[in-house]
Amino acid sequence: MSDLDLRKIRVEKLEQLKKENIDPYPNIYKATHEAKTVTDNFSDLENKKVKVAGRLMLMRMQGKAGFCHIKDSTGMIQIYVRLDFVGEEKLKLFKTLDMGDIIGVEGEVFKTRTEEITIKVLDFQLLSKSLLPLPEKWHGLSDIEARYRQRYLDLIMNDDIKESFKIRSRAVQFMRNFLQEKGFLEVETPMMQSVYGGAYAEPFMTHHNALDMDLYLRIAPELYLKRLIVGGFGKVFELNRNFRNEGISTRHNPEFTMLELYQAYADYNDMMEICEDLICSLVKEVKGSLKIDYQDVTLDFKRPWKRITFLDAVKEYCGVDFSKIEKTPDVKKAAEKAGVKVSAKMTKWEIINEVFEEKVEENLIQPTFILDYPKELSPLAKGKPGNSELVERFEPYIAGREVGNAFSELNDPVEQKLRFEEQVKKRKEGNMEAHPMDHDFVTALEYGMPPTGGLGIGVDRIIMILVNTASIRDTILFPQLRRKDDK
Repeated sequence: MSDLDLRKIRVEKLEQLKKENIDPYPNIYKATHEAKTVTDNFSDLENKKVKVAGRLMLMRMQGKAGFCHIKDSTGMIQIYVRLDFVGEEKLKLFKTLDMGDIIGVEGEVFKTRTEEITIKVLDFQLLSKSLLPLPEKWHGLSDIEARYRQRYLDLIMNDDIKESFKIRSRAVQFMRNFLQEKGFLEVETPMMQSVYGGAYAEPFMTHHNALDMDLYLRIAPELYLKRLIVGGFGKVFELNRNFRNEGISTRHNPEFTMLELYQAYADYNDMMEICEDLICSLVKEVKGSLKIDYQDVTLDFKRPWKRITFLDAVKEYCGVDFSKIEKTPDVKKAAEKAGVKVSAKMTKWEIINEVFEEKVEENLIQPTFILDYPKELSPLAKGKPGNSELVERFEPYIAGREVGNAFSELNDPVEQKLRFEEQVKKRKEGNMEAHPMDHDFVTALEYGMPPTGGLGIGVDRIIMILVNTASIRDTILFPQLRRKDDK
């Protein structure tokens, strides 16, 4: 029988309930206990009355009695329905219920002969009539995207995925508590910005009718958070959404969660310490150990993590020492010899970065800090003393993917303006991910920003590791998907 046929039958049941003056969608039901509370506290609740509400997940009715299971947000519990307990009229009503219906039951707690904790139902109430049948073999669906499109069904049928999102909630709360205990103040900065910035990314654009002006969904909160450092806050953080108009993949969703923090009178070494401490503490809190299994490897978060410079990492994993190659044509030849295709328009450092992404990243399995990036690719970072082409920047890598970004923040307004002007030039050449000019941010720097360290961590990517999934979609309750009718 098709789902449409089953729905038709359930709609007929719904109409019959209404004819009998039974409200299939009452406003409220006051439960006294949850399923897990009952099972965890059986010794105190045995033979006592409880009221529990949940979704019917299994029904085994035979004649005048039967066992069923109801499921709430904490788990599953068995109930026992019998003519002697509820009466003929109520039993008749119970037999018309379907799996997926939400009910409230009142009864006494006991154990069956098989030692299963059960509620002997003395009364029950229909709380929500389900018109569509639950999937019988949800885990066997070949269309994985169906789980994301109908996340509510995924959560009903898949306890593991529900547990993953509970872990996410715990992890986010832990991050907040960790930073607040270290004296960081949580703040909120604009989601809609007249000038976007803080990352290499293309934004989403919208229009404000009353102001008659274009605005952008933020790609990062960085420039506003640094304005707060200028304003006198010493330690700030924001844990919130960013939006980037980019492709969708197992590692990318256009709407994602980022933790960004800034500390006055600090540099990227201080940020490295915070990053390492935060992630290690989080892993220990959630997993109970600093050694965890992820996909087909064991990750060891024991401190200190490996630290290696950007250029040394390329040399180690690609065999080319680009620090000794100065001219762009020679850099291009070396990259192509290493098996990396590059565009003729690429600059020296863009080529080397392409080599890094193709040849190095996949090898960075154990937690690793990559240090000292090219200035050309880091327009908001402070220069590396003794090397005019590099900046004090690091990125943490875990399981072959970048999970964060951090700088000693550039606080020289003259230098920052020049860097922005270089970015504007790139935009005119067609690179729409380059930074636009932000005159107000430069003005803020002209009032003076102390030496500052900044750190951003991709929350969704950290959660991927904690819940052992290869797809970022398994960490986002409602990931962005193509329309169903798109081919």
